[in-house]
Amino acid sequence: MNGPVRASTRLERDRSLLLVVDIQERLAPAIAGADAVVARTFALMRVAGRLAIPVLATEHAPDRIGPLIAPLRDALAPDAIRVKTRFGAADEPGFGAWLAARGRDQVVIAGMETHVCVMQTAAALAADGYRVFVAADATGSRAIRADDRRLALDRMRASGCTIAGTETILFEWCGGADDPAFRDTLAIVKSLP
Repeated sequence: MNGPVRASTRLERDRSLLLVVDIQERLAPAIAGADAVVARTFALMRVAGRLAIPVLATEHAPDRIGPLIAPLRDALAPDAIRVKTRFGAADEPGFGAWLAARGRDQVVIAGMETHVCVMQTAAALAADGYRVFVAADATGSRAIRADDRRLALDRMRASGCTIAGTETILFEWCGGADDPAFRDTLAIVKSLP
């Protein structure tokens, strides 16, 4: 007899994509622990690339906040970056079709600020039927907004998002020590701050 059928709560690389939200030149310096957030986001991007997981990014009002920071921008194709003016990326006209075109139903989110653009994007994508995983240690807010960040993580969890750490996500994507990407993934994990 087969067991009950349940919606997957685990990441599967062939169903996943990574969405990097608004890690931009004028915003990043104001974020508490920005260097660690960027390092973890870049680790997610590197492993995603190694595993053929699509990586997309948003830039919020780049004319005012600047573009995505160079190391992240340089690792992406120009058509993988979408400019937005709405805080929640899913509220931006055309974003839903742009995301759906990748054919993935699991979205891993990293970015800034946790309590504004990350939270609004994650909650909307979950409401739209995506399985959303927020890489909590690859998101950040200004230090003065630490309480707002914590509350936003709680709210995302209550909205059906899974809150996880970068290392957890990387090893879940990898699947096991027998995976050809395991050694590279392990080296990346060991280099994280």
